[in-house]
This record gives sequence, structure tokens and C-alpha cells, in this order.
Amino acid sequence: MRIALIAHDEKKPDMIDFVRGRLGDLEAMEITTTGTTGKRIQEATGLDVDRKESGPIGGDMQIGAEIVDGDCDGVVFLRDPLTAQPHEPDITALLRICDVHDVPLATNLASADAVLDELVRQSEPDSQR
Repeated sequence: MRIALIAHDEKKPDMIDFVRGRLGDLEAMEITTTGTTGKRIQEATGLDVDRKESGPIGGDMQIGAEIVDGDCDGVVFLRDPLTAQPHEPDITALLRICDVHDVPLATNLASADAVLDELVRQSEPDSQR
């Protein structure tokens, strides 16, 4: 399983807490991230992650390309809904790509747990979709 982890600046502490709380599950997965989020995850947990560019300079689109290519099984994107983002069109495109390709997408901590639980279930040897 390959999961993308993305967080806006105000949500990066929440992402670190989420990753620490689900470390056992995430260690068994391939993880792709946008640049700064990945750096913070690596520093806080030691997890090996595939870091793309930062979101505003193309990282969201790089992860979108992985989704289109079938190389990403789920996305956790902790967005800051109260702050305008200069790369909002890229964010909207990434969310749309998840919908088009039927890739589970979490945008808050409650749904992040649900998406990760489902990916863990799917990765179990005797699970059936």
C-alpha cells in the first residue's frame, strides 16, 4: 500500500501527531509526501518517505500524477480551511483527481483514521474488496 501525506502549515503539528499515533501501521506502507510535510515527518519519526516538491511549487500535482498512474492507494491531506492558499487551484485539482480515480481521501483527523484503517484492512492477506 502507498499513502500520500500532505498538510498545510497550520496542520503540520496535527499530521505529526497522527503519524506518531499510527506509526505501526504506517511503517508497513510506502509513504509519499509533499516536501516540507515529508521533512517534518522524517525528523519527528525517522520514517522513510518519498518527498515530492512543496505543494505550492508542484508537489500536489506530483502526487496527483501518482494517483492517475495508479501508484497511490489513499491520501491524507490535512487542509487549513480557514486560510487562503496561493495554490488553491492545485489543491482543487488533487481533490478532483482523487474523486475521478476513486482514491480514498481524508481531509481531517477523523477521516484520516478511517482511510488508514481501510488501507490496513485491504493490505491484510485474507482481505477481500
